[in-house]
Amino acid sequence: MIKPYNQKENKKKQIIRMFDNIAKTYDSLNHLLSVKMHLLWKKKAIKKIQNNPKKILDVGTGTADLAISAAKYTNAQIIGIDLSEKMMDIGRDKVKQKKLNNRVSFKIADAENLPFKKQSFDAITLGFVVRNFEDIDKGLKEVYRVLKKKGTIVILEPSNPKGLFNKIYNLYFSFILPKLGKSISKDKQAYKYLSESVKKFPNKNQFINKLKKIGFKKCTHISLTFGVASLYVAIK
Repeated sequence: MIKPYNQKENKKKQIIRMFDNIAKTYDSLNHLLSVKMHLLWKKKAIKKIQNNPKKILDVGTGTADLAISAAKYTNAQIIGIDLSEKMMDIGRDKVKQKKLNNRVSFKIADAENLPFKKQSFDAITLGFVVRNFEDIDKGLKEVYRVLKKKGTIVILEPSNPKGLFNKIYNLYFSFILPKLGKSISKDKQAYKYLSESVKKFPNKNQFINKLKKIGFKKCTHISLTFGVASLYVAIK
């Protein structure tokens, strides 16, 4: 299991500490490191929700970019959950500035033990969060439990591109990105963890098999921007 700081301490505690540490610089680094492509990826993910949802759960909402995108492109009420209060504080400010308080709300909650009843949501979004689960299967099972029948999940994760671009990307992702992240966020491990956790994440076939095993149907994978990110879409 890849953890941000050490192998002895509980991963969830480390994840909370890491995101609390980098919260203030998270958005600016996200824009810089992805050349703002992450906003287009999030828009594309929301556009894949086509069941006219009334309620959406945004798991690992962080600073709320995906929740805000969901509010823009659907008419749903959105609940964003996260373990990091400092990340959500920034998300709350953004939601307030965009006058979306009546559409987007926030709650501290653990993705692997969701505080919601069965079949509570029409759609669930997970933006760059599944890698951070302590137990991926448990987290996905919880998502399945609280999703309504015929509901949609969309999952975004970084991935490793293939071909010639792979070498360039690996150089950037393994060496340049961690150094940039360290210099700006002042957390020397956070962006090293990002790089390592992406390398250890299941490949597209393995991840789709996980989704199918849990019970999801029509599981699809969409490669984004030369394969540097992956979008997974599935139906309950």
